[in-house]
Amino acid sequence: MIRGAQKDDARLWYKLQTMKQFRSAFLLAAIVFAALPSVYSQQAAPKAGPVFANGEAQVVEAFKDPESWIRQDLWVETEFDSDGDGRLDRMHVSVTRPKQTETEGLKLPVVYETSPYYAGTAPFVPGLFWNIRHNLGEPAPEPRVHPEVKRRGERPIISKSQEADWIPRGYIVVHSSSPGTGLSDGSPTVGGDNESLAPKAVIEWLAGKDNGYTTRTGSEKVMATWSTGKVGMTGTSYNGTLPVAAATTGVKGLEAIIPIAPNTSYYHYYRSYGLVRNPGGYPGEDVDVLYDFIHSGEESKRARNNEVVRDKELVAKMDRITGDYNDFWAGRDYLNDMQPFKAALLMSHGFNDWNVMPEHSYRIYKKAKEMGLPVQIFYHQGGHGGPPPMTLMNRWFTRYLHGVQNGVENDPKSWIVREDKDASDPTAYPDYPHPDAEDVTFHLSKGAPSSGGLSASAPAKQGTETFVDNFSFDGEALARAEYTNHRLIYLTPVLKEPLHVSGVAKVKIRLASSKPAANLSVWVVSLPWNTGRRAKITDNIITRGWADPQNYRSLTEGEPLVPGRFYEMEFELQPDDQVIAAGQQIGLMIFSSDKDFTLHPDPGTELTIDLDGTNLTLPVVGGAAAISRAMAN
Repeated sequence: MIRGAQKDDARLWYKLQTMKQFRSAFLLAAIVFAALPSVYSQQAAPKAGPVFANGEAQVVEAFKDPESWIRQDLWVETEFDSDGDGRLDRMHVSVTRPKQTETEGLKLPVVYETSPYYAGTAPFVPGLFWNIRHNLGEPAPEPRVHPEVKRRGERPIISKSQEADWIPRGYIVVHSSSPGTGLSDGSPTVGGDNESLAPKAVIEWLAGKDNGYTTRTGSEKVMATWSTGKVGMTGTSYNGTLPVAAATTGVKGLEAIIPIAPNTSYYHYYRSYGLVRNPGGYPGEDVDVLYDFIHSGEESKRARNNEVVRDKELVAKMDRITGDYNDFWAGRDYLNDMQPFKAALLMSHGFNDWNVMPEHSYRIYKKAKEMGLPVQIFYHQGGHGGPPPMTLMNRWFTRYLHGVQNGVENDPKSWIVREDKDASDPTAYPDYPHPDAEDVTFHLSKGAPSSGGLSASAPAKQGTETFVDNFSFDGEALARAEYTNHRLIYLTPVLKEPLHVSGVAKVKIRLASSKPAANLSVWVVSLPWNTGRRAKITDNIITRGWADPQNYRSLTEGEPLVPGRFYEMEFELQPDDQVIAAGQQIGLMIFSSDKDFTLHPDPGTELTIDLDGTNLTLPVVGGAAAISRAMAN
């Protein structure tokens, strides 16, 4: 019985062990099977990444939610010490990237914008600008005032520009404050070398250099491990200038730039052929004014920066007395630094931008094309600013940042928004200027104080005509006046068919002045003047230009005019591409002080024009044949 009991106990024990094992196996299987759907879904779900169609990066659903974006706030060390504190300047940088760059190890290219404006600017107080009411060759009657900038903004966000356009399309967006602005070290120099080297340092960090830090003064480093090392830059106005500045350093990693209305030469911005001239809408602005306007950096450094940079560099060398070109201005002209430039260039500008004028983009585009770089140019008929359509920008960055072979390098080089079209619908041309444009020279015939003639055939000897300077009449009033002795104007016959002008016009003027110095202003206009309810002055401006007759022989050294002696001067006007409608007349207007652009000397200077030694050259699509058709009697 004992043995039987032991046998029964053994069977019971074995049964219990078997049941335990079965239950354990069942539980393990249940756990495994429960986990299988999750494991399977993780393995099967594709990782988020850029998507391309028709040569463009598409919006990716996984990248769209701003709440999921990762934001970083850090500093990048540069190669310079522009505030003189004995430490290399560090630039304040913000990074905004899709979460997948953290959770999935995704690497993406970068769209980068840098600016001196992010932290705020000086108020427009009376006296911020130079007083322009004084005679030529004399100093301003009183000094400027220097308002302080109060820094604004929140961290880690420097700016949100570019984010909505580019992050959903598979890019990282980076912003940085330029030297001496916001939380960046250094001093503004308004076109000095540090404004080129600052974005260079940021791009080097994005391309793998270990010059990134978590704090402004600390030693803890941070790497841009989420970047592919390919960077594109864009921005408008000053923010468009800095991509050009960065590209002139030849920095590795900067693959493409899209500058919008960039200032590519501070001389061309504040001077014109020896003449002191302000940008439209900002009478009396100069480099030192812009310095004060943007200097939002560390307050403890401002006094030193003001003395060393503003007063001893900018004010001392910019020369508002003669307006001559010098080494100071040469060092702030990016055309002089183009040799290292290798970024693919898509340029954008408005033909009626009288702030940063259209020549700024054309001169860099032309040089880059001569260098064999990938180039396109987009021009619209509006004013300051205005980016290319998204499809043009998208194809550009898709090709040069993502490396998608979309053939953009074979697309038309020039995109022009025609007069009756929306900016989103430009017309494609093989190049700018139009390849079929030919220079046609127009000659003058007498008509003052009303209007004279403008013809492609030279008339018999015409002699001279005289007008009297008076800054109180603006250009529009002079162009619209039926009779006035404050300007000379010469008109073509009424156009029988539209005439397409494309390129850079030139004037040659032979003149004498009653005084040793005089402003010289030229407008080419389309008349009659548009007086509709929505009319704008830009509707009637074809192109214009300004010059100092004292610089007739040299931009670097003007000389006083001998009253009554004739001098010959030739200079270019602003680039344009315009179809002038049938029923209009083309007018060449010559006057002296331009109320909105030049200094305002005492009225009364007499300028005499030798009509036989003066002419206008227009780049006309179709050349002389087009002129003959459009102006046939």
